[in-house]
Amino acid sequence: MAKLFKPKMPKIGVEGHWSSMKFSENILQDALIRHVLGLTYLQMADIGEVFEITEKFKSGTEWIDAWSQMAITLEKRADESNSNATKESAYLRASTYWRVSLMYFNSTDDERLAEYSQNSLDCYHKYLEVSDIDATYVELPYENTFMPAHFYKSPAAGDKAPLMILTPGRDTFAEDTAWIYRQALKRGIHCLVYDGPGQGFALRMNGITFRHDIENVITPIIDYCLENYDCIDEDNIILFGISFGGFLVPRAAINDERVSMCIVDPGNINWGGAFAERLAVIEKMPKRIRPAQLDFMLEDYIYKHGATADTICDELRKFDNTDIIDDLDCMTIVMDGTSEMTQGEAKVFYDMLDCEKEYLLFDEDSGSQMHAQMGGYATASELLLDLVEKHL
Repeated sequence: MAKLFKPKMPKIGVEGHWSSMKFSENILQDALIRHVLGLTYLQMADIGEVFEITEKFKSGTEWIDAWSQMAITLEKRADESNSNATKESAYLRASTYWRVSLMYFNSTDDERLAEYSQNSLDCYHKYLEVSDIDATYVELPYENTFMPAHFYKSPAAGDKAPLMILTPGRDTFAEDTAWIYRQALKRGIHCLVYDGPGQGFALRMNGITFRHDIENVITPIIDYCLENYDCIDEDNIILFGISFGGFLVPRAAINDERVSMCIVDPGNINWGGAFAERLAVIEKMPKRIRPAQLDFMLEDYIYKHGATADTICDELRKFDNTDIIDDLDCMTIVMDGTSEMTQGEAKVFYDMLDCEKEYLLFDEDSGSQMHAQMGGYATASELLLDLVEKHL
């Protein structure tokens, strides 16, 4: 009796979960592609465009060129269209691709860092002009310059409503937090989204680098919002931090009693110490044998922290909340994923808290198990905001 032929089905990753798929051998590029794919349900990107761009840089096109070429195409389409529907859609995606082109760079001296940042901001503002989102562009005063931000007014809010202040991570920009603030706006929560020191437009346009004492950034932001927007319920101030922002915001909450809720995605006690150890090892490697990814990592940290090769490790060690975490006394939500890069750190953070708290773990079946839920933003935002509403 003839045997029935059964073709072998290809396996997606070793573990059979999407988190084991690889879009690039470069760790950061792989993560960024997942992030952008996660924004497609918000119409901030399109799957076919993202995969086309991915194939281009795999074939040798520089990262910044592959993404910016698509941004140029979409921006031109929007400019030439007589349809507001096309303008809204194309400008939004162009803005995303301009930003992503800057998330992995070849040189910190590249003039395109500032130029493409402005392009992204311009496209985003053209998108807002034809959208129904109630958003105001804000230049938050900071020392002798400013931090770009947007204040989003919730259409579902009453006379007074909670305010959520969103702090992004090291590699993405403020508007990449849309998966959170769009869900919050639907639930009657106003949002202030900003690029702080070392982040997004603030770094690339105004040269503002990271600082560990984030309370000197966020407390003035709270002051600004309360002084300029009478729609805010000052008893409901929420801080949300994503990735590196998740490390930063607890310190701000500890130092400002007006913060009623702190959300970290994920939690981390001593972020700087861990990365200082890694960079110290990289620095000891002779440059001629140092892999390109490690070279990029070293340059990236030096650039974003305003440091040198000699000072970067000492600078990173300042980012340590070990001695103050016991002082966090507001409601705190700790997000975590079973495929987090820093496995176990968020649970350690959660267990050390001596305040009202919630632990929100995303497993493989959720599709949101990766670092800061990248690629699984829909489920993550739904479950998180359900929890936020429960505690308001």
